[in-house]
Amino acid sequence: MAHRNFKKEDFVQDESGQYKIEFQKGNIGEGSDLIVERQKEDGEYETLQAEIKRHEENIFIFWSEPFDGRVIFDE
Repeated sequence: MAHRNFKKEDFVQDESGQYKIEFQKGNIGEGSDLIVERQKEDGEYETLQAEIKRHEENIFIFWSEPFDGRVIFDE
């Protein structure tokens, strides 16, 4: 499985107050097997049940606050 790291600075706050990060389908694939993990202070990762939405060629991940983490996907 492949992954893409992201930083909390990559998140953008939307009109509802939630934070979202955007990926292109071409960068992480189109599969439904996306796993979102948040990096803890000790460097380990924990799995989140984040809201994921797809629109055209984009995939959006929503969470209540920005965080450092990664998205895991099939190549």
